[in-house]
Amino acid sequence: MDAQGRGRGENIDPADQWVLNPNTGEYELRLSPSAPQSPIPAPRGPRNTGAGNPRARSASPDQAPERPGRASPERETPGRDVPPQRRRRGAPEEPPGRRGRKPAKGKKAKKVLLWTSGMVAFLVLATGVGGYLYLEHLNDNITSVSDDGASTGGFKKDQAINILLIGTDKRTGAGNEGYGDKGSEGHADTTILLHVSKDRSNATALSIPRDLIVDIPDCPTQQEDGSEKVIPGSTGARFNTSLGQSGRTPSCTMRTVTELTGIKPDNFMVADFNAVKTLTSAVGGVEVCLGKDINDPDSHLNLPKGTHRIEGEQALAFVRTRHSVGLGGDLSRIELQQQFLSSLMRELKSNDTLTSPSKMIKLAEAGTEALTVDSQLNSINKLKDLGMELGKLNVKNLTFTTIPVVDNPAEKIKATVVLDESKAPEVFDLIRNDVSFTEVKQQKKKEAAAVAARLKGEKAPASEVRVRILNGGAPAGSAQSTLSWLQVDQGVGKSENAGNAPAELAKTTLEYAPDQADQARRLADILGLSGSAMKPGESVTNSQGLPAMTLTLGKDFKGAGVSLTPPDKAPDDIKKSTADKVVCAE
Repeated sequence: MDAQGRGRGENIDPADQWVLNPNTGEYELRLSPSAPQSPIPAPRGPRNTGAGNPRARSASPDQAPERPGRASPERETPGRDVPPQRRRRGAPEEPPGRRGRKPAKGKKAKKVLLWTSGMVAFLVLATGVGGYLYLEHLNDNITSVSDDGASTGGFKKDQAINILLIGTDKRTGAGNEGYGDKGSEGHADTTILLHVSKDRSNATALSIPRDLIVDIPDCPTQQEDGSEKVIPGSTGARFNTSLGQSGRTPSCTMRTVTELTGIKPDNFMVADFNAVKTLTSAVGGVEVCLGKDINDPDSHLNLPKGTHRIEGEQALAFVRTRHSVGLGGDLSRIELQQQFLSSLMRELKSNDTLTSPSKMIKLAEAGTEALTVDSQLNSINKLKDLGMELGKLNVKNLTFTTIPVVDNPAEKIKATVVLDESKAPEVFDLIRNDVSFTEVKQQKKKEAAAVAARLKGEKAPASEVRVRILNGGAPAGSAQSTLSWLQVDQGVGKSENAGNAPAELAKTTLEYAPDQADQARRLADILGLSGSAMKPGESVTNSQGLPAMTLTLGKDFKGAGVSLTPPDKAPDDIKKSTADKVVCAE
């Protein structure tokens, strides 16, 4: 779209007005040779989008921003040399020929990358950067719906993050008439649970097959008039019907994921077909690789073998293709989509994107207009904060994998899949316990050594272990069943049931005083506790007035005698790929 000039009427791309200051590593707005430089543009005013539009949209990113109450500054005349940018007092002179180059790598350059490197999840990427440019305008672009209490209440900067990314097949926007089900509210056609580790060193993108048979729980859902309606659940249903069917909203998909994996998402983001088209066009296309010629009349993808840069309609055709790749089913399409998202993330984090104001503005517009987010993530500032957290990731430590499944044994003609019970629970455990699927260290060496040291040393006899057991989120009766198991089967006679804990815990913990370390090691060995579950602290007094340790059974408790030591790495037989690798679809 052509930019709309101001002042003397020239057509000027606003991206050309943003100049990278090599002394600060930040973009500054150059309005005229004499105008002051500004690192942040003013919000844009509304524009009329035509008769009959119920909502006036804000100005296009290709329109230059107006400052309220100021006269339009003059522009440089065509063909006239642009004077050099004013140098700050005390700043070193700019070397000849340097103007226009990319910033040198260093602290200032890294500062620019930090603002923009939030672009690592399917849709958040563009939004975080756009917020830096013009927050108020982008706030108006964002659409949010209630999370209906299905989330954790929103991501937290000091904890692991779980974001549910949902791509729907809802037919909206020009050019989408040939896609999706006509009149449908849209299904959960492409769903990814993005887990980002607490230390931000790694992330796992877990794809959930749309044809996976699941139990959809009852879903309390806020209606348009503000009232609440409970949408009845269903058993043995396709996962994709957790959205759109019977009035189900994204919060119901969120509840279904929690029921399926035991992982409660912090937030959700939803996008339809337009997101793929607009985001890829905004970034200038993404590169994909095909190991064979593909001509799929259903998705409209027609590409020869080799590497291609795709965007818009062609990008949408690529992520929708399934009949012409692999075994021709949804699982093969998931692998295509993972390749596409890996490529998109590499493109978004590349210097060609990060140092291009034009691309960043287009991405900001496309990202915020394509998104529907939950009510806990409904402002550009919240999206920017999330983008900043995600920006700490390196794509080589972002792993794509899919829930392990097998063909539904109840079907003669295979159309759906069910969980692979021999593998899926372990994958869920890895994510719940914040274990990386790539070779990265999740703790500093000193911290890891200190945790491991808690398990090393002498162990007291089981008969000398004195412990009070509390239920802190485990199934009802867990404290009593554990007590009986310890006393009868393990010889821990000096133990007692102390009832419910004051608060629920996600993980089982054992608190002990320094002089009880040998008892703690013995009990940890019996229970299968990891060093991280052992909490040096203070002893408590038991019913006999004697000092005792405190064992609090958390939500991770699986039953008396079941080890609570989490896995420390992903199994070798789980199919996975990392976002830094180029994979050619066959």
